[in-house]
Amino acid sequence: MTSFYKKPESLILVIFGGSGDLTKRKLIPSLYQLFKQDKLPTRFAVLGLGRTDYTDATYRPHLDASLQKYLAEGEYDASLAEQFLASVHYLTMDPALQTDYPRLKERLAELDTAIANPGNYIYYLSTPPSLYGVVPQHLMSVGLNEEEQPDGSEVLRRIVIEKPFGYDLESALDLNKIYKEGFEEHQLYRIDHFLGKETVQDIMALRFANGIFEPLWNRNYIERIEITAVENMGIESRGGFYDQTGALRDMVQNHLAQLVALTAMEPPVQFNADHFRNEVVKVYQSFRPMSDDEIRRRVVRGQYTESEWRGEHHKAYREEDKVPADSRTETFVAMKLYIDNWRWQGVPFYIRTGKMMPTKVTEIVVHFRPTPHKMFTSIDGGTVPNQLVIRIQPNEGISLKFAAKVPGSGFEVKKVSMNFTYDQLGGLASGDAYSRLLEDCMLGDSTLFTRSDAVEMSWRFFDPILRLWQEEDFPLYGYPAGTWGPKQSDQIIEHEHTWTNPCRNLTNSEFYCEL
Repeated sequence: MTSFYKKPESLILVIFGGSGDLTKRKLIPSLYQLFKQDKLPTRFAVLGLGRTDYTDATYRPHLDASLQKYLAEGEYDASLAEQFLASVHYLTMDPALQTDYPRLKERLAELDTAIANPGNYIYYLSTPPSLYGVVPQHLMSVGLNEEEQPDGSEVLRRIVIEKPFGYDLESALDLNKIYKEGFEEHQLYRIDHFLGKETVQDIMALRFANGIFEPLWNRNYIERIEITAVENMGIESRGGFYDQTGALRDMVQNHLAQLVALTAMEPPVQFNADHFRNEVVKVYQSFRPMSDDEIRRRVVRGQYTESEWRGEHHKAYREEDKVPADSRTETFVAMKLYIDNWRWQGVPFYIRTGKMMPTKVTEIVVHFRPTPHKMFTSIDGGTVPNQLVIRIQPNEGISLKFAAKVPGSGFEVKKVSMNFTYDQLGGLASGDAYSRLLEDCMLGDSTLFTRSDAVEMSWRFFDPILRLWQEEDFPLYGYPAGTWGPKQSDQIIEHEHTWTNPCRNLTNSEFYCEL
């Protein structure tokens, strides 16, 4: 995908929130990995910004400690780390204050001179969401958004925005309006690290590179699709943030919606950013709107309660730090949605996410329609369903489940699997999702970043759900920590079906589960 794009010879990456958690845990380790693989521009610098009082000399040891802590085993090299960190700088400033931005402009000019950079900047907003609309306006006030310079030359100016892209439809529209005042769409990179995962991208390869699946990938052969993205931990120290966000904003409107789009989209005419993102938007446009009554029937929200799990006591969500004792913020969402288009008409998509689940796993399960006539039965008298399981994490891989005859007399069948795991390809690619996405941003490849119209279309579907939750006493069901969520979520599954509760082990899921 990146062969059509070009990396600049020189570049400065400006990190707003340079002293924050995301910078030390993800951004700096990812940049180090790109440096180690010789994937950074020839002349490159990082400028961290924040209110914490660092100098270059005190900032670098702080980041070196982060590299040692957060890099995978065997990735850290002291000599390479020293070389990389020599290009990292820091400026103490308050991103919320417009009066601090002339100082930023001056510091960038100094670094430009030092590395012979013509003014190519990428701004990374690793800040609280409250600053997402403030920072671009302040950058505009000092002309740091402009790609066309007074002398007629062109420079690179891009801005990377972390999720959430708005709090609801209204705030998303307001944010998009702010950005459009000073930036063109090609300058905007709304990052969703889910799309940077190798296994998420492999969904497209599985669908569009294999003739055995393409004819079957529609309503005629697929009965239903499940998408599960759950974690076996709580909110840790993020109580203040999470209670204002909740599972729908944190996971469903972005990550899960993207996975639905990748599973359901039509093949792009060409695999480039515009064609790919056009197809994503078409999926969002096809989400069937739900009335208030349909939301009550098809959407279940829950919140974890205290429990004894794995020999330990786990406290309830309302007992977490910075969470009100009467909080009605959801830590679990399950939903049934439909895509009203020719390919998927009538096929339900079941999606769910939750905190404090039995295991950490993200997977897509495609349930194929049963045979029209039940000629063979399993030992227990039932039929064996055909399923394609796409495991995104952990134990990344694909499993195809089907029926085979039990050896011996008679014609009983049992479920068997054909399993593939990505470690069979020699291990997963070095680096993580952030490395891939940072590299794409430097190359100017926006394929795996969210476009403004996709943000708006997604919010148009999910906003009525949030509104209903706010306007009336919508049920909030408790579920003990370490379980698969409230029992009421089973009621949105049609007919005799149940949720597929995945285990950590992809290939032996019927016999082993991390519970």
